[in-house]
Amino acid sequence: QVQLVESGGGLVQAGGSLRLSCAASGRIVGSWPMAWFRQAPGKEREFVAAISWNVVNTYYADFVKGRFSISRDNAKNTAYLQMNSLKPEDTAVYYCAAHVRGLLIAPTTSVEYDYWGQGTQVTVST
Repeated sequence: QVQLVESGGGLVQAGGSLRLSCAASGRIVGSWPMAWFRQAPGKEREFVAAISWNVVNTYYADFVKGRFSISRDNAKNTAYLQMNSLKPEDTAVYYCAAHVRGLLIAPTTSVEYDYWGQGTQVTVST
């Protein structure tokens, strides 16, 4: 069993920055891909960014390229999402996820992820 706990969300003005953290416990996830997804009110959960276990591969949704950066510290069993140049449309609950079932490098679809955190709210004001 894996527990994922996100932190770092909050209220920020447009153009500002936030850094989300996802701490894993219960099982070492250092060998598995991890990702961030988000869900805005009334919308489907969508992919934001993913990272392979060895940090070699990273993938981003087009709408965050150049603004967000995913990283991880396997020694701390923690993944991060640095979010810069935030826009009001980035407002959502952000979830981290871990893929432990297979051999995919860094999946970009939610169905491929086995464990999810409870989410952290990010609100960007105008």
